[in-house]
Amino acid sequence: MKIGKQSAPYQAICTSNPDTIIVRGHDLVNDLVGSISFTEYTWLLVAGTLPDDKQRRMLDATLVAIAEHGLVPSVQAARMTLAASPEAVQGAVAAGLLGCGSVILGASESAGAFFRDVRELKEADGSSTEAAAEKLMRRYKNDRKPLPGYGHPLHKGSDPRAERLLAIAAELGLSGIHCEIAKTVERLIPDIIGKPLVMNVSSAIPCVLLDAGYPLLALKGVPLLARTAGLIGHLLEEQTRPIGFIMSHAAAGAIDYDGPAPTGFVANEN
Repeated sequence: MKIGKQSAPYQAICTSNPDTIIVRGHDLVNDLVGSISFTEYTWLLVAGTLPDDKQRRMLDATLVAIAEHGLVPSVQAARMTLAASPEAVQGAVAAGLLGCGSVILGASESAGAFFRDVRELKEADGSSTEAAAEKLMRRYKNDRKPLPGYGHPLHKGSDPRAERLLAIAAELGLSGIHCEIAKTVERLIPDIIGKPLVMNVSSAIPCVLLDAGYPLLALKGVPLLARTAGLIGHLLEEQTRPIGFIMSHAAAGAIDYDGPAPTGFVANEN
């Protein structure tokens, strides 16, 4: 049964014959293996062309910035999955990635779409960046939608990762309209939202990458790819210095039961 629009039965990423493997038009063995970095290969796979040096450095910087962030829920999920199923490293990695959503890691895609919408509104109206940003921000406020990529529970004054990525974009000459929009939004937030919210790494990543020419629809893949490396590091440590069941026990001790119970029942002390 045909579902959806399927009028073009083609793909342009990889093909092969008994002698040669072709990836995005390049001979994998003779042109790519040993000749380009994994960051360059990622850009090629996603965008279809090899990046220039500035694009490579920008993507590399974003991957390094987001790869590791301590014992966040996705890492805890991965570690506890491995503790329960030590033979399934791939399942533990998958469990960690499945724990990445709008709150953890997924905001880069949403922030990128927001920046695109501001840019398109600016172009359609012929207005200033500030006017277009304010118009869309007020729409978000009226709809009770949070601005993606702003605010951080720890980094209140500024997110050092975001500051560094913006600085690198400026150093490379890549800072453009999306970085301008991101900074404008941060400046307008106190007046429109009523409290200051700093640009966090999840808004810095899309603005610098969009200005570098990275595809919007592939933005979510950047933190997912980066965090995969972080998860593998945590899972190696989990095999040598396990804490999965310690975290599980700590959760049981931190959360009290407040549901119904028979008269006289006394819970075990954790």
